[in-house]
Order: sequence, then C-alpha cells, then structure tokens
Amino acid sequence: MLRKLFIAFLLLSVNCIVAQNKKQITLEDIWRDRTFALNRAPGFNSMKDGISYTEQGEDGNIDKYELKSGKKIGNIVKAEELKTEEGTKIEVQDYSFSDDESKLMLSTKFEAIYRRSGTCTYYVFDLKTRKATKLSNKDKQLFATFAPVGNKVAFVRDNNVFVKDLDNNSETQVSSDGEYNKIKNGWSDWVYEEEFSVARNFFWNSNGTKLAYIKFDESKVKEFEMPMYTGLYPEQYKFKYPKAGESNSIVSVHIYDLASKTTKPVDIGTEKDIYIPRIKWTHDASILSVQRMNRLQNKLELLFADAATGASKVVLSEEAKTYIDVSDDLVFLKDNKGFIWCSEKDNFNHFYHYDFTGKLVNQITKGNWDVIDFKGYDENTKTLFYTSTEVSAIDRDLYSVSLDGKTKKKLSVLKGNTNASFSSSFKYYVSTWSDANTPPVHELHSADGKLLKVLEDNKAVKEKLSNYDITKCDFFTFKTSENIELNGWMMKPINFDPAKKYPVYMYAYGGPGSNACNNSWGGANYYWYQLLCQQGYIVVCVDGRGTLGRGREFKHSTYLQLGKLESTDQIEVAKYLGQQAYIDKSRIGFQGWSFGGYMASILIAKGGDYFKATIAVAPVTNWRYYDNIYTERFMRTPQENAKGYDDNSPINFTKNIKGKYLLIHGSADDNVHLQNSMEMTEELVKNNIPFEQFIYPNKNHGISGGLTRLHLYTKMLKFVRENI
Repeated sequence: MLRKLFIAFLLLSVNCIVAQNKKQITLEDIWRDRTFALNRAPGFNSMKDGISYTEQGEDGNIDKYELKSGKKIGNIVKAEELKTEEGTKIEVQDYSFSDDESKLMLSTKFEAIYRRSGTCTYYVFDLKTRKATKLSNKDKQLFATFAPVGNKVAFVRDNNVFVKDLDNNSETQVSSDGEYNKIKNGWSDWVYEEEFSVARNFFWNSNGTKLAYIKFDESKVKEFEMPMYTGLYPEQYKFKYPKAGESNSIVSVHIYDLASKTTKPVDIGTEKDIYIPRIKWTHDASILSVQRMNRLQNKLELLFADAATGASKVVLSEEAKTYIDVSDDLVFLKDNKGFIWCSEKDNFNHFYHYDFTGKLVNQITKGNWDVIDFKGYDENTKTLFYTSTEVSAIDRDLYSVSLDGKTKKKLSVLKGNTNASFSSSFKYYVSTWSDANTPPVHELHSADGKLLKVLEDNKAVKEKLSNYDITKCDFFTFKTSENIELNGWMMKPINFDPAKKYPVYMYAYGGPGSNACNNSWGGANYYWYQLLCQQGYIVVCVDGRGTLGRGREFKHSTYLQLGKLESTDQIEVAKYLGQQAYIDKSRIGFQGWSFGGYMASILIAKGGDYFKATIAVAPVTNWRYYDNIYTERFMRTPQENAKGYDDNSPINFTKNIKGKYLLIHGSADDNVHLQNSMEMTEELVKNNIPFEQFIYPNKNHGISGGLTRLHLYTKMLKFVRENI
C-alpha cells in the first residue's frame, strides 16, 4: 500500500513539474507578437480553366500553379514588370483578371471608406504587350470592373459611373448628377453597404453591351457627424446615416446602353419607400433581374426588366409575418431554364428550382435543418454545393445535391466546421476544416469529395500550442425553465478540480441570425479564453433564441422585442451555471461586443441578481439610435413599436444596475455610434450608478490598429481580475 501511495505521489509530482514547465499565453502573444499566426493555403485564386490558380509571392511575382499538384507551371507577371509608364514600381495590393484572362486589373493605394468600400489607384496590365497603363489620371476610383466581353472597364468616381474604353483610351461619363452626401450612382449608401452587404452597385450584362446601376438619392437622409481628433481643431466627419424610423435614400434602377450612349430607367413601381437589395443580369443579355422589398422587409419580389424599354414584371413574390432575409443565392440557369432561389418558407432555409416564368419546378433540399452557405452550381453536372446544419446547429458540413433533389451526398468527413471554395470548373475545391480545438486544415478535393492533397495543416501552430497550458473546449446542452434546449460550450482551467468553486466569464453575441457557439476554430478569441482559463476562470458561451441554424421559428422568435428573449436566455445560462457544484454563482460575469455589448448592458441592468460584472464594447444602448434596415427588420419602426424599443433598451433600466460595469467605445464608430455610450453614460450619472468607461479616439467599430487591441484587452483583463 505504501509503495502504491509513493508511486501515485511520484506520478503527481511529475505531472506537476510538466505542468509547471508549460508556457502561459500572454496578451502580447495574442495582440502584438502574433505568436500563433496561422498559415493560409494556396489555391483560392482559381483560373478560368478550373485546374490552375495564381498567387503573388513575396518576391512580387504573380505565378501560375497547377491546382492538383501545387507545382508552379508558369509566370503571369514578374515583379520588375509591375511598374508605371514612368518606370515607378507599382505596389500591388490586389489583382483580378479580365474574363478572357488577357489583362490584369491592379489596385494600389487603397483608402477605406466604409466596411466594404474604398478608393484605389488602378492600373491595367496587358499580358500581351507586358505594359501597365493607369486606368485614369483623374483622382482615384472605386470598384474598377472589366466587362465580360470587350475591352471596357466600369468604375465609380465622384459618385458617378464611368466606362473606360481600353482600345481608344477614351472615358465616357455614364451619370452626371453625382454629388457628395446627396446623389450616389453605382455605389451603395452607407446602410445598404452595411446591412445588405453590397457596396458596388453596377453590373455588366453577359455580352458587355449594357451596364445596370442603382442610383441613391440621399437628399432626405439625415446626416450624422462625429469629430475626428487629428489636429489643433477636430474635424467634423459627416455622412448620411438613416436611423430607425427615419427617411431612407430613394432608389432607382438604370440601364446604360454603350452603343447608343443612352440610359433607360427601370420600372420598379410607384412606391418610393422601398429597398432594391439586389440587381442581377440573367444569362439573357436583355433581361435584368431586380429584387424589390418593402420597407417592413416582409415582402420580397423578383422582377424581370426588359433592358431595351425598362418595362418590368413580377416573376416571384414571397411574404412573411416577420421578415425575409436577402442573400446572394439567386442563380440563373443557362438557356433560360429557370433559376435557383433560397427561402425559409417551410420554416427552414432551403433551395427551390423555378422555371423562367416563376413557376415552381421542385424543392431541391428538404428537412429540419438550414442551408447556411451556397457554394455554387455546376451547370454541366446540374449539381449544387452548399453547407448546412443537417448534422447539428453547431456544425457546418459540405454537401452536394442534384438539381432535381434526388441525389444528395455529404462531402465533409470530420465533425466540426467545413467550408469550401470551388474552382471555376467545379472540378476541384479547397476545403477549410476546423473544430473548436483544432486550427484550420486546408485540403484539396475533387468534386466528389475525394481527398487529393493536404495543402496546409497548420502543424507548426499545433506544435507550438503543445508547449502551452491549453485546455479543451467542451460542448453541452441544457434546457431552460421554458423547456427550450440551448447549445453551449465551456472551457475549464487546465488543473480543474470539481471540488473547488470557480468564477465564470460568459461571452455571447446573441444577435439575430448569428452564432457564437460553433464547433470551429475561434481565432484570436480562442487564445483570449485560454488566457482566462489560465487565470482560473471558466469560460462559457451559449447561443440563445434568435440565433442561426435551428430554423425560422427559433430565429424569428425575437421579432418585435429584440433583446427580451435573448437576455432572458443568458440569465437562464447564469442560473444553470450557478446550480453546478464547481461554480461560484456570486462571481459570474459577461462580456460582449456590438450586439454582444448591448447584451452586456441589458444583462447588468436586468440581471443584476445573477451577474457580478459585465463588459460592453461598442454597444447599442437604444435601438432608436441604430440604422433602419437592421433595426426595422426585427423591430419595425419606433412609431409602430415604441414599447418594443423602450422595454429593451438598457438606457431605461440603469437605475437597476447593482454590479460593476465597464463601457468601451471608439469615438469614430460609424456603425454603432458613440452616441449610444454617451446616452448610457448620461443615464448612469443621472441615477448615480458607478461605472468605468474608456473611449478610443478615432477608432471605428473594430477598435483596432497598432497596439490598440493589446491596450483594450489589457484593460478588460484588469477589470475581470478585479471584479469577477
């Protein structure tokens, strides 16, 4: 017996020594030194042949590689060729091919405007003459795009659309009424760019003879302004931002004919207070599709417009009691054989095949699960590729399915999250797989799912992590008092002892149609949570009602009362955790960013009996202050639903705050304005509620750049240590 006890003690001592030799993750590792930087796989820049790709190397050369073998098979452009006509080197930031791959569009000197837009200096590199020509000598441009046929390029400058003829070096101005903060042609206004995820809003038809674009008349949209602290006197930055219930841009659709140099307006109806979230040419060069949505976003129509006359007709109409999401999943089949459309009309997001008149041919996918991402359609084999939650809401798997829906195949093998990028021929795809405990693995597959080659397994990162105290992320489910099952994950300290009681750091985003509880690699957050576990905290994340992957009913349950059920569910999480023997229920905290910051603010106000402290980064604190497309989609307007707005805005409940509250914001946040935090501050002071606050000057919604993130997380870690 004594010998056994001695051996057990010896083994324990050895384990302790090994544990003591393990490194501890630091904030500098995460936010300054990029200690755990991942390697990206090549192969994503597929060429038209579908069997090769291009990459720009560190030497500046743009080379061609065989997709299957990864072997270099040629050079596209040598670094020494990338120079202006005057001989100055072009520092290429991005490039794209013309449709026939005879030319390259080179972009440099990018200056961001909003999340998805920015100006560039563009050069066209002719692969035959081996010369680079500046696209225009008149300032910078946005969205320079080759026509699919012919030597033409369209772009936006000074809020107008232009077409450059590369053959005769002439520039034609398509629109002429563009004006800053008034009229935008071919370029989305702020709210379209942010909430409909589209910045460029001009599109070539299939033979390059016509150009369709959307005009945004922002005249009645109110300006938002914020100071930029860049000199002795701060400059006021002004831009059009339509808040909930306020006036939108009046949009119109136009088609420019290159031959006649004339523009036709498209008939989109007489109602002006609408959205045109998407326009897209069919394979027929004379027919433009237009998606028209009402202000409430619960009716979406697909129109076909005659490019010659502008006359339109409704082909498909869909209505809902709540709202309809807009996507890029519309695909037109060749020879006017119809189109593929995604819809939640049977309570789950699925594919439908319609003929060209809008008559339903068949529902392609079915089941109590959601299609998440449409990866493409192979016209030759009549096969769709997509990811879905068929296995579970926390996983993403890759599938193929025939257009008739009769043949479906699961292509991904490992449990976790699989994403894919297909070659233009759909002969190959590069997959990216990870799970909550494994960094991304990139592989090359044939279209039938067969593994051809491991491109990058991030083995170096895995080996580096083996030298650190790393704990495991474990998934769990629990049922709330309303008998609703929620998905969550938990990370415990490496030396976890069930006989002890631990403080808890909760994290969630919680916004509609989002997920934070995913069986996938968490990026920088993964290391942040590991660091907290090293500090003796249990880290927990749970997706509540309103989140993605569990059908329309679950996702839309928060309609008209944004924040109510979401906060109720997070309070239920805290209650559940408090019942566990190994958790100190008096030391539960919560942190969130953006919508998660909103959650942190409402939880400390409404759930003070369960949360000791919360951290709100860039939070919405009053839904009246946020943009109208997002807010009205889930809440309608404040005029229609004042109670829904007021009952779930943290500013109205600050007097109930008992615990510690840290409020963080960037002063130049063009998305969730600093106004939210200022209003929250005013209410906190009015009710004499102590709190901590930090403002990052000139930082936007991401609060990043230089050592900003290191500073931010240092502040948050200090707050966690002192208050949770």
